[in-house]
Amino acid sequence: IGLCRTEHMFFEGNRIDAFREMICAETVEEREAALAKILPEQQGDFEKLYEALEGNPVTIRFLDPPLHEFVPTEEEDIKKLADAQGKTVEQIKAIIAGLHEFNPMMGHRGCRLAVTYPEIAKMQTRAVMEAAIEVSREKGYRIVPEIMIPLVGEIKELAYVKKVVCETADAIIKEAGSDMHYKVGTMIEIPRAALTADEIAKEADFFCFGTNDLTQMTYGFSRDDAGKFLDAYYDAKIFENDPFAKLDQNGVGKLMEMALELGKPVNPKLHCGICGEHGGDPTSVEFCNKIGLDYVSCSPFRVPIARLAAAQAAICLLYTSPSPRDYAASR
Repeated sequence: IGLCRTEHMFFEGNRIDAFREMICAETVEEREAALAKILPEQQGDFEKLYEALEGNPVTIRFLDPPLHEFVPTEEEDIKKLADAQGKTVEQIKAIIAGLHEFNPMMGHRGCRLAVTYPEIAKMQTRAVMEAAIEVSREKGYRIVPEIMIPLVGEIKELAYVKKVVCETADAIIKEAGSDMHYKVGTMIEIPRAALTADEIAKEADFFCFGTNDLTQMTYGFSRDDAGKFLDAYYDAKIFENDPFAKLDQNGVGKLMEMALELGKPVNPKLHCGICGEHGGDPTSVEFCNKIGLDYVSCSPFRVPIARLAAAQAAICLLYTSPSPRDYAASR
């Protein structure tokens, strides 16, 4: 499983109430109290995930979306949140208004949340590690948790959040008397991350190209709004395909190749993949295979297409490689 997006775990049942308490907290103590309510729920989800995977790997991405996506909009929900936190409705509305951003997808999200509120990263690390240790002991699976820090564009961001993750994880492992290993990597979805991949590779155990965001940041237009003008681009023969459906190999693809060329010499063990809708497009999968990615991850309904495309790409490479040794090296 290439990507587990943890934010989707917060919408069920009463979880959203605790998550909203965390968002509207004004002190570290308030935030930690809300996170304490979320921890057992998230840990339970990870335990079920690890049990279902039976030892197979999964990459768990820490909280990524902007917080405004989770706040209440209905008056009744706002009052409920105000009562839970001992605040007035007006105070909660002021906090919600303060979360407004003009361009939230390029705003306070991803690793920026963990830098601002490291207690979120601590809670998620605890949930991941304690779930992995519990399931490995109970089921005997060899689990190596893979933690992904999203939206990194500067090595110091990754180093800062990684330090929080590693200090928390190491303490849990020591306390449990376990010898569990884990990995901390990042999603390459900001052009600057690709351009400085040689620096970022020093801190990352793996790269995952988040090509949805990487495409919109490279082109400079929003994935959500591009539909308003893309038809005109098709009619004018400026674009032949939707760049969010079929990977732009000349631009976005070049950034991906550059990141690999810069990162792998620094960290030869760097594991690299792609997550997003491009992972289920046959021509994009073929390109990913050609540049040496280890895996693709896509929406569940695209998995059969991705498997077929990956097999075809591998067979094509087998027949075009000069020798079996070259083929083995390329894999």
